[in-house]
Amino acid sequence: MQPGGPNIQQILQQAQEMQQKLAATQQELAESELTGTAGGGLVTAVVSGGGELKRLEIDPKVVDPDDVETLSDLVVAAVRDANRAAQELAAQKMGPLAAGMGGMDDLGGLGKLFG
Repeated sequence: MQPGGPNIQQILQQAQEMQQKLAATQQELAESELTGTAGGGLVTAVVSGGGELKRLEIDPKVVDPDDVETLSDLVVAAVRDANRAAQELAAQKMGPLAAGMGGMDDLGGLGKLFG
């Protein structure tokens, strides 16, 4: 190896640490629950950090057999709101990890070994 070149052990250690941080963050997101609402709280959707719908609560006041379309629209809006919150949380949690990989575009210096 050339003097001043990349330290393979150090690069592998950094990659392993990054992998562990990523796995921990993904687990944290999966365990998170985020809430979205529509109709001033008449419909509430709860999703996991991964966007899986966990619960849907509908206030009986919004249930009108003659106007199912409005209820459907409120459900869709609440789920979208909750999924937006999940995406924002994921970006917030994963952003620092992605930034930490900023110097990895050439595999942490490995590209210098071959060029």
